Amino acid sequence: MADTNKIKYGIKNATIFPATIAANGSATYGTAIPVPGSVSLSLDQQGEANIFWADNIAYYTSVPNNGYEGDWEVAKLPDEVLTNILGFVEDSNGVLVEDAGAAVKHFALAFQFEGDAHARRHILYNCTMSRPSVSGSTKEETIEPQTESVTITATSIYNATLDKDIVKASATQADSATAYAAWFTTAYQPTAT
Repeated sequence: MADTNKIKYGIKNATIFPATIAANGSATYGTAIPVPGSVSLSLDQQGEANIFWADNIAYYTSVPNNGYEGDWEVAKLPDEVLTNILGFVEDSNGVLVEDAGAAVKHFALAFQFEGDAHARRHILYNCTMSRPSVSGSTKEETIEPQTESVTITATSIYNATLDKDIVKASATQADSATAYAAWFTTAYQPTAT
């Protein structure tokens, strides 16, 4: 289907699916963790063009797809993300404790852009994130909300159905009403082409 969106705006419905990465690079996903309060998401593609020159021209060019990297700004990361993704632990008093030795945990990140014609939904299949910085400021005449930012790195997983390494997928309701409706409930898995 041709995309009739001319602009995109309005990020919302961010959802994290904890991932378990298998030895072959495939992933299985856990229960959805909604992350309300997305302010912005800015991910740059990773991978530089490699140009082979011959006969005085760019004879062959390859551009590897090394995924994306960038920043995600949210109002506040839920405690469930801190424990399930960033490895914080909760002690017997219910206090969250940051574990300096916590292993990096992978996840899929689903989100939606409103757009002017469709509310296109996206999923990045193999993400990791940095810890958010700690910051705050005094309350003045008006309350200025303080946000949290994390750096997201998104790379590929192996998908056996397509027999390909995949980085992301996106859909509108016009593409598949069924997949679109379940986008934030289960991590979308591609079907055969």
